[in-house]
Amino acid sequence: MQFDKSVRRIRYSRFLRCWVLPYLRSRMRGGFRPILGCVYTDLKCNLDCPYCESHDNSVPGMDEDTGRRVIDWLHATGCRVIGLMGGEPLIRLAFVEQFVRYAAGKDCYVYLPTNGRLLKPDVTDRLADAGVATFNVAIDCIQEKPGLPKALENIRGNFDYLVKLQSRYGYTVFLSINITRFNLEDVRLLTEFSRENEIGTAYHLCESSRGHTAFRSEELGPVDELLDYLIERNRAGYAMVNSTEHLRAMKSLLRGGVAPWPCRGGQNMVICRTDGTLAPCYPMRESEQDWGTVGCQKFDTCQLADLKQTCSGTCFSTVGYMLANFYDVRRVAREVWAQAVRRLGSEVR
Repeated sequence: MQFDKSVRRIRYSRFLRCWVLPYLRSRMRGGFRPILGCVYTDLKCNLDCPYCESHDNSVPGMDEDTGRRVIDWLHATGCRVIGLMGGEPLIRLAFVEQFVRYAAGKDCYVYLPTNGRLLKPDVTDRLADAGVATFNVAIDCIQEKPGLPKALENIRGNFDYLVKLQSRYGYTVFLSINITRFNLEDVRLLTEFSRENEIGTAYHLCESSRGHTAFRSEELGPVDELLDYLIERNRAGYAMVNSTEHLRAMKSLLRGGVAPWPCRGGQNMVICRTDGTLAPCYPMRESEQDWGTVGCQKFDTCQLADLKQTCSGTCFSTVGYMLANFYDVRRVAREVWAQAVRRLGSEVR
């Protein structure tokens, strides 16, 4: 898909204003400087995926006043990237549209995860007009399977329209794919499908406490093969959120744990719950510990450092790991160099 110069300018401008500049400021000033604010507007969902632990139809959704306070506070901290979380955010379309419009009006980069069932063409138009910068579409398989309702076949019309309209509005699209016991071949098919449609992918290894996706020992070999396939495609230039290191370390996670990694939860990432209370990261969303509320955070750097020595060995958040990579100076330098080489190569061709 070819994008004209105006669309490319919109994307580059958003990236520089909302990702690069806040990142540089956080490096210079330190302390609590969130680059990413993950906002749970709802825990309600129109699906019930067995591996999902962020689904509770009994929890009230975020109200309008709390939504505005969350956006204003994140903006005041210097954060310019806001991810709407769920549940399924589009359960309350009017609220989400209003939330997006207000955040985008404050020059924030808003990304919207969705399973796509409610993302009808007119909904795409409304949200794109409101200012969504990225649609993160959760798809786990091509055709629906028991326990895996997030299938491409169920949203194909919505999805095709979403991809097509990128060139009009300038937003980006990528697939969020969960790796479970039941969809190893589908992960490959979705990876190639994404490549054909010139969109990116993000992968998550599902080890649910609800038992749906726990991998048996005899299944580790096929999962290793899938991860090797993804690593190979990553190196070949497929657009992926996951780094090759992250994909490789998933093998260790399958076998009991990974070495502690430099999580930035409570420093450069913050979770805002539906009621306006805070948490440092996704796994701590249900913790009863008091980390403060919007406008009054109580994150203690030393306490978090001690906590992460234990929890980072069993937590492997794709977003968290990606953010940690940004704070590895050597890695950032390698990525900048690799991007420069690829760009020079494309210009020479």
